[in-house]
Amino acid sequence: MKLMNFRALGKATLVALFALGISGTEAFAQKGKWVTLFDGTSLDGWHSWKEDKVLPKWKIEDGALTLTEKGGKDLVTDKEYGDFILELEWKISEGGNSGIIFHVTEEAKYCCPYSTGPEIQILDDERHADSKAGKNGNHKAGSLYDMIPASDFSAVKPAGEWNKAKVIIKKGKGESWLNGKKIVTFPVNGPEWDKLVANSKFKTWDGFGVPQKGKIALQDHGDKVSFRNIRIKEL
Repeated sequence: MKLMNFRALGKATLVALFALGISGTEAFAQKGKWVTLFDGTSLDGWHSWKEDKVLPKWKIEDGALTLTEKGGKDLVTDKEYGDFILELEWKISEGGNSGIIFHVTEEAKYCCPYSTGPEIQILDDERHADSKAGKNGNHKAGSLYDMIPASDFSAVKPAGEWNKAKVIIKKGKGESWLNGKKIVTFPVNGPEWDKLVANSKFKTWDGFGVPQKGKIALQDHGDKVSFRNIRIKEL
């Protein structure tokens, strides 16, 4: 299927699109195409949780999107995503904790992204106490936090080094990849998902994991963390 171009449109349609602030790329973006969410130079397309801007604790340092210290709130995409492939690289500080949270909604009743959407853990497994919490290592890096542990704890690189993560959500199933290894597969809805929630800390959290479409959040857990080469493909 070819991308449409402006020559194929009537003048009235073009006027309407530009009046809404919709560019040609956005107007005709197709599923199955990679879209850059962070290019190393701009914070466009992001905002801090329940804010209309990115708070200053989030900075661009050496081409990486970096939480320099606590107080930036979780960084959230402006756009919502349902099924997708998300790729990014992350680097955690020594003793640090963060996460990638998906299907996030900013409804007033929620305190924070992790109260609404599931989390793929980012952690210094060697030094952070959370590495030894939870069940069977389900708080370690790459795990579906507090639900399913990574199948290979050796996949993660140590604090201060870049890790390449991939999250796939497609047709009710999810995958967490770390440095080229698929380390978690999980349901995102249905009876199997409900059982996971019932056996987790989220069992009494109203609405947790219910939305099947939402924003993506990068967590402010108070520790320095960096991200780069962030891109997404809608499925």
